[in-house]
Amino acid sequence: MHSNNDEFEKQNKTISGKMSAIKNKILVMSGKGGVGKSTVAVNLACALAEAGHKVGLLDIDLHGPNVPRMLGIDAERMCMEGNEMLPYPVYENLSVCSLAMLGADSKTPTIWRGPRKAGAIRQMLGDVQWGELDYLVLDSPPGTGDEILSAVQAIPDWTCGIVVTTPQEVALDDAKRSIEFAKQMKLSVLGIVENMSGFVCPHCGKETEIFKKGGGEQLAKDSCVNFLGRVPLEPGIVTLADDGKPFCLRSKDSPAGKAFACIAANLAKFCAAKQDVKAYVKMCREKYIDGEQTCQNSECPSQG
Repeated sequence: MHSNNDEFEKQNKTISGKMSAIKNKILVMSGKGGVGKSTVAVNLACALAEAGHKVGLLDIDLHGPNVPRMLGIDAERMCMEGNEMLPYPVYENLSVCSLAMLGADSKTPTIWRGPRKAGAIRQMLGDVQWGELDYLVLDSPPGTGDEILSAVQAIPDWTCGIVVTTPQEVALDDAKRSIEFAKQMKLSVLGIVENMSGFVCPHCGKETEIFKKGGGEQLAKDSCVNFLGRVPLEPGIVTLADDGKPFCLRSKDSPAGKAFACIAANLAKFCAAKQDVKAYVKMCREKYIDGEQTCQNSECPSQG
């Protein structure tokens, strides 16, 4: 038992070391499956990379690892360098890690209990050599089960979580649970993305609210979190995902393409502001808490 605890703590230190080289850790989650969470995660990561940021995308959905398929790299495999795994470079600024790229048969289901799933998540966090990144985007499975819980507990210093939902009440009920999960885990929720929000007919221009509209925005208001934007239904999102081509890079001028770019820009602004606050807090602690000077700012952490 003592040996197991030592190994666990050693792995914790390894994970902390790897994560310390990453400026922002972003968890993309949803309370319900089928709301387009992986689509949002992939396009968000691609939009951030397109904007010049160095991005990693980690697929921790062990039972449905779809990220490689959406990026056209489902036939690729990750390589080893010594005892470490190297994420697969998709584009100049984007690298990916997924269970689907570790040699598992894509037709074989993953039938694992909780401890084994937790172990796999921790191994991907500790053994993958991401190097220095501006963003690590984690695409989690739906719900609040073993995978997302293991990731949240293992990674220190999260930047924020993003909740993806569709507008109808059934999905919103589950999105509320994701927000509450984040609160209990002390994970800051940046905001909500309303996916599949309205469909504009390409022939007549009429908008049809297939899954209703506005539910995600209202939930954001009720939960006191940001509304990051709505992504409309567009047939091209499905077609390009099946072809392994990120929609936000191929259809930048479409309503959905602009929505993904806007959500990524909002996220980047928030992360930059949070980094400034962290730098300010660190300076105050070093100068006023550990030092001998007294800060006159009543909001300075040294006053607490």
